[in-house]
Amino acid sequence: MKVVVDLDVCQAHGDCVVAAPEVFDLGDGDDVVTLINSEPGEELHAKVEKAVEDCPTNAIRIED
Repeated sequence: MKVVVDLDVCQAHGDCVVAAPEVFDLGDGDDVVTLINSEPGEELHAKVEKAVEDCPTNAIRIED
């Protein structure tokens, strides 16, 4: 699984960080999310799917 964030669409709502903090990060004052693990293991698949689902701007996608 590969995680991709469209930084042109991301508005730093932070829902992905709540869903999968092992994969996403958002520092104080950040305008976009930081992808800290673009190829998470299978054990994080459900969390990443939740992050994709929760993103209000649809900025996150999963590629196989």
